[in-house]
Amino acid sequence: MSEVSVSVLVFDVFGTVVDWHGSIVREVSARYPQVDADAFALAWRAGYQPAMQAVRAGGRGWVKLDTLHREILDGILPRFGLAHLNEAERQHLNCVWHRLAAWPDSVAGLTRLKARFTIAPLSNGNLGLLTHMAKRAGLPWDCVLSAEVFRAYKPDPRVYRGVAEVFDLAPDQVMLVATHQDDLDAARACGLATAYVERPLEFGAADRKVTEAHPANTWHARDFGHLADQLGC
Repeated sequence: MSEVSVSVLVFDVFGTVVDWHGSIVREVSARYPQVDADAFALAWRAGYQPAMQAVRAGGRGWVKLDTLHREILDGILPRFGLAHLNEAERQHLNCVWHRLAAWPDSVAGLTRLKARFTIAPLSNGNLGLLTHMAKRAGLPWDCVLSAEVFRAYKPDPRVYRGVAEVFDLAPDQVMLVATHQDDLDAARACGLATAYVERPLEFGAADRKVTEAHPANTWHARDFGHLADQLGC
């Protein structure tokens, strides 16, 4: 497949566009220096997939990610000696996901890609979260797409197919850009093109990711600038 056939690029966000681990570590370290911020960030993220799976499996109705993040947070606070946090403190901490910092190449790379393609997030994050994040980090999206739009969490096919429906395109005219191979595999199964972007530090320097090229992906890039180079932007 040629990149010429693709007109819309959609992006996984947590880990691909923004540095969730480093951002949470920095904020927790600053506010609660007695806490192992690395372990805290990893524990919070570890609850992400199980929480969404309850929705995917039909065990509970649609719940936006802000609510799931808060439920996970309330569950881990006692483990890290933070059970005493009041409601305002918990709410502020939960909104750290709205304040995640972009990877150093993200804004410049997205800006280059936007000159040729329509670009949007395709995240399990809810609309408010993604909008606040974009405003704060300067992410130059053309629009914001979220699992919330489709009332389904990735890797539900409704999310990937929904993008093509939103833009009235064939699935192979849409490409998902992500650093998570399972996300890309699910998108490809729905007919989308795929681009893997290396984010070896997603889980921190102590847990460096292996980022080998996967032959099924349409593209493999070191970062967004490298992807823009490959796509002629």
